[in-house]
Amino acid sequence: MKRQNQSMTTEFILIGFSNLGNLQILLFFIFLLVYLTTLTANATIMTVIHLDRALHIPMYFFLFVLSCSETCYTLVIVPKMLTNLLSTNPSISFSGCAAQLYFFVGLACTNCFLIAVMGYDRYVAICNPLNYMLIVSRTTCMQLVLASSFCGFLISVVVNVLVFSVPFCASNRINHFFCDISAVIRLGCTDTNLKEMVIFFLSILVLLFPFVLIFISYVFIVSTILKISSVEGQKKAFATCASHLTVVIVHYGCASFVYLRPTSLYSLDKDRLVAVTYTVITPLLNPLVYTLRNKEVKTALRKVLNRYSFPKTV
Repeated sequence: MKRQNQSMTTEFILIGFSNLGNLQILLFFIFLLVYLTTLTANATIMTVIHLDRALHIPMYFFLFVLSCSETCYTLVIVPKMLTNLLSTNPSISFSGCAAQLYFFVGLACTNCFLIAVMGYDRYVAICNPLNYMLIVSRTTCMQLVLASSFCGFLISVVVNVLVFSVPFCASNRINHFFCDISAVIRLGCTDTNLKEMVIFFLSILVLLFPFVLIFISYVFIVSTILKISSVEGQKKAFATCASHLTVVIVHYGCASFVYLRPTSLYSLDKDRLVAVTYTVITPLLNPLVYTLRNKEVKTALRKVLNRYSFPKTV
């Protein structure tokens, strides 16, 4: 009976922006501009890190991977959202919805773990600088990235099984602009409280556990920085952490607001607004923060631009 009910739903209707009428055209151009800027900014970050050997250190290796992951993350959500803004039938197939949710959750979890890994990198760099390259070796970097991706997509498999094992025998209208967890599971026609509780605890694991590790890292970092006798040295040490801290606050703040609440407190309008932030704005913020607040990246960017934009004449 469960399989029969579920098979009745072959597609979902994404009604996230359908109530905005002609404003959808304006939103399309705004989101398109932000999306193209995001792709350009992340591609620039990755290119600069790849070309400048001075940036071939663990900190920028993790930033390269994060930029790559953020680019894939936006590819999962934004192109379909842009298409639906211009469509009279903003739909997505059942398998397409499952794939979107799988990659969205997998990449989002991976990003959470990567940001925690970057916090560990800053901890080692400031608290144990003499052994930095030994502790955070190339092999260790690869292992940390692979572990982040493996854990992220493993959690995504569990979430997908929980969400799409629900029989969808009622409405197929998703009150969102993409296949988010809470928006899809609400369409189930059976009691989903147990599954929602499991997903809630997984959210705690993904968001709070890395955040606690980051917090502990920064307790040691701040303690170490305050012991530096030179004010200039303190400023320099804090500067190396400022970009990462900004990303941590925005990333974990938005995600926690949406996923660390009981379903009874969900507000669809507010959730859609916050979802725009972490699916459209945050992926743009990361490369901008690391470019504008990081002297090494700005210097490397100028070097690359001078090298390839102004070739020497013979």
